[in-house]
Amino acid sequence: MATTEAIRELLDKMAAERNALLAEAEAMSEADAEWAPADAEGEAQWSAKEQLAHLAEMETAYRAWVQRALDEDDPDVTGVLGERPAIALTEARGRGVAELTAQLREQRVRTLDLIESMTEEQFERTASQPMFGRLTALQWLRSYYRHDRMHRDQMAGREPSYKPKFVTGSEPDQRRGPRTAG
Repeated sequence: MATTEAIRELLDKMAAERNALLAEAEAMSEADAEWAPADAEGEAQWSAKEQLAHLAEMETAYRAWVQRALDEDDPDVTGVLGERPAIALTEARGRGVAELTAQLREQRVRTLDLIESMTEEQFERTASQPMFGRLTALQWLRSYYRHDRMHRDQMAGREPSYKPKFVTGSEPDQRRGPRTAG
């Protein structure tokens, strides 16, 4: 069972990584946030603005996956998207950094509300998803800070210190498929 200490560590890491990501994004000029490296692959090829919008989309997806794990016994969350954020990945380039970071802040409040509503036992509930396999709610929630760290590194032009472990071994092309992965 998840302990109070493990939950506190989760919340602390979520706050630290999100704060670092927001600071990195908000220090960028609009022009720098629009730039995307042409020689990169996958999500690293996205502009900072696209990455910020993607993080908001994934905030809702991870939250929906955890909610489904709380509501059902070991569900398959394939196709579960969560609510669509106000600014989608495909609309990000024409929006301001301040709008995109505000969206991330709003979504995080909703995620923290969900976490605060959970009992320690609920952190052990599981859900499965083809790209990541079967994870506990705590593991899905840890994805938030790892995902933030990966995209902060990408926005800064650094090789990410965290790389997701996809079941297939490779990153899906999220611009061509449904909004389901991160």
